[in-house]
Amino acid sequence: MPLHTHKTNPKDILFNPIYSLANDKNSLPRHKIPRTSLDPRSAAQLIADELLLDGQAKLNLATFVTTWMEPEASKLLADCANKNMIDKDEYPQTAELESRCVNIISDLWHAPESGTAVGCSTTGSSEAAMLAGLALLFKWRAERAKKNLDTTKPNLVMGINVQVCWEKFCRYFDVEPRYVPMETGKRILTPERLPGYIDERTIGVVAIMGSTQDGAYEPVEAIAEALDDIMLKTGNDVKIHVDGASGGFFAPFVQPEIKWDFRVERVVSINASGHKYGLVYPGVGWVLWRHPENLPDELVFKVNYLGGEMPTFALNFSRPGAQVVGQYYQFIRLGYEGYAAVHQGSSAVAQYLAARIGEIGVFELITNGSDLPVFVFKLKDDITNYTVFDISESLKKYGWQLPAYTFPKNLEDTAVLRIVIRNGFNRDLADLLISHVRTEVQKLDAGTSPGNPQSSFHH
Repeated sequence: MPLHTHKTNPKDILFNPIYSLANDKNSLPRHKIPRTSLDPRSAAQLIADELLLDGQAKLNLATFVTTWMEPEASKLLADCANKNMIDKDEYPQTAELESRCVNIISDLWHAPESGTAVGCSTTGSSEAAMLAGLALLFKWRAERAKKNLDTTKPNLVMGINVQVCWEKFCRYFDVEPRYVPMETGKRILTPERLPGYIDERTIGVVAIMGSTQDGAYEPVEAIAEALDDIMLKTGNDVKIHVDGASGGFFAPFVQPEIKWDFRVERVVSINASGHKYGLVYPGVGWVLWRHPENLPDELVFKVNYLGGEMPTFALNFSRPGAQVVGQYYQFIRLGYEGYAAVHQGSSAVAQYLAARIGEIGVFELITNGSDLPVFVFKLKDDITNYTVFDISESLKKYGWQLPAYTFPKNLEDTAVLRIVIRNGFNRDLADLLISHVRTEVQKLDAGTSPGNPQSSFHH
């Protein structure tokens, strides 16, 4: 039986090597693998054509994820895409670069003992959060078991503004999530509300350095002081994990005076996304612990794999080493001054854009980009003829992607637009966005008030 039964006329390849083959309705099945092959150029072009329907990454103001790297970095990532990060004996230098990154981040986050950092790379902050949560859970269980106390019904305290990965952690590992709700003027976790949520079964408190809801930092140092008071009154010694998914690689360069990291004694672990303000393409995250004792031995597995025994405590096993190499590239390429310049530029654009949006009379700023380069805004209460969802939809025709959404429970009646500024988004693009927002607001005003020369739009 012949291996190849499909015959292609050589003239087809000469005259139209791609689209003549694509005209066969059976050549590109969508739900099962095709029986015949395509030449690589045709396959790549057909996929590229479909991907034209995706949005433009630079105009995506919804994502925190890095959408631009230098060509030199992109080449390094491509060269390392075929290296499996777990094969440390086979790729020892990639493993060495990971170790260097952990120590660089350890120093950046003011770990108490430089050069002895405990941590690892992950596929992103979600995996890192799982590992940090498990460490809190196992430590709590071990300490309770030593005292012959019940180790069931653990709980984790956090603001309702946390990312969904924390909900996943609690559900996967049978931990009760205790969400501190949003209130008017209190969209983040604040220390004065903690006492009602903490008890002897609390494994930890999660503090967010950069809420995805509005870009605001939670006051880690003040939260720690509140937990000190709770310990004095109740004896419950509760530690903090800082979810620095975005702020972990931003605050050290733009707001170094803020104490949120290992300078705060109650902080035992931190995670951050290298693929957000770490300036690396997705997906890479990092998780670090203050001391080796904060990472329980039960979570470390010694694996005899491909000729060498190695410890591993990440959830995933095989994954590419490319993003780790990309992270090291950014560290040595930019240095502290370079990261500061990039992030300060993003912060300046965010605050400029927020101020200009605030000048449009129909909007009310909720945050202004002074923490992360992220801000949210809403329509004023007297604007009832259209919604932020209408504005979001109308801007898509220009290519802009601005997410519109409602806040969580207790503030679900508040609908907002959010803008995230990343490296590569400059003042010129900001001015273009403002002009498009003005145009669409004017159209919405005119469309909802036919024949009325007065508009709620103000310059």
